[in-house]
Amino acid sequence: MKNIFKTILLLVVSVLIINSCDKMSPIEIEMIKVEGGTFLMGCDIENEDDCHKDEIPIHSVTLTNFSISKYLITQAQWKKIMGNNPSENVRGDNYPVTNVSWIDAQEFCERLSRKTGRSYRLPTEAEWEYAAKGGNKSKGYKFSGSNNLDDVGWYKENSGGNKHPVGRKLPNELGIYDMSGNVWQWCNDIYGEYSNTKQKDPTGPDLGSYRIIRGGSWGNSDAGCRNINRNYFTPSYRDASVGFRIVLD
Repeated sequence: MKNIFKTILLLVVSVLIINSCDKMSPIEIEMIKVEGGTFLMGCDIENEDDCHKDEIPIHSVTLTNFSISKYLITQAQWKKIMGNNPSENVRGDNYPVTNVSWIDAQEFCERLSRKTGRSYRLPTEAEWEYAAKGGNKSKGYKFSGSNNLDDVGWYKENSGGNKHPVGRKLPNELGIYDMSGNVWQWCNDIYGEYSNTKQKDPTGPDLGSYRIIRGGSWGNSDAGCRNINRNYFTPSYRDASVGFRIVLD
C-alpha cells in the first residue's frame, strides 16, 4: 500500500514540475542585430515613377544599433504571452498572429518585457524601413530582399487569399523574413508627413490619431509591399491581414 501511495505522490510531483517548467520556459523569439547607419528614407522622385505623396520628400536618417525579430510574431508566441489566439481565417503555431491592434501589440511587448527582464517594443517607422531595405548591407531593392516580390513575399498574386507560415520565402540582406507582404506590421510612430531635414533616431510626431503600419500583406498588390510604402490605421484597428514584429534596444 505504501508503495502505491509513493508511486501516486511521485506522479503528482512530476506533473507539477512539468507544468512549472512549461510556464517558466523561455520565449523563443529570434532577433537579428541591425548595425546603425545613415540611409535615405522615403521615395526618390527623380529615380522612381511611383512615389506616393506621403513618401516624399526623401530625407537622411541616422539610426543607432538595434535588434529586430527575424520573423513576424507567431501565433504560438502570442499564445505563450497573452494566453489566447485572436487570429482570423487561418490558425497555426507558425503562422503570424493577426487581428491584433496597435494597442494589443503594445501590451504584448510590455508583458514580454516583464517576463524576460528585457526591453522589447514596436519598431519606429525609420527602424522598420532601414531594416526592410537591408540596413548597411542594402542592395537597393524595391522590396525587402529582391526586386521580384514573388521571391520574398506573399501578396495578392501568389498568396491564395490568405496568410502563410513565417519564413517560407527568401530573407532580405540582413536575414529578416516577411518584411514585404504576408501581413501588415505595426510601427510605434504616429502617422505624419515627412520632413526634408536630417534626423537622428526619429520617433515620429508627438500628436495624431493614426499609427503607422508597414510592409503590405497577402491581400495587397506589389505596390503596397514596397519598402517605402506607408499606411496607417487607428490604434484600435484589427484585421486578418495585420500583425507585427518587435525590436530590442
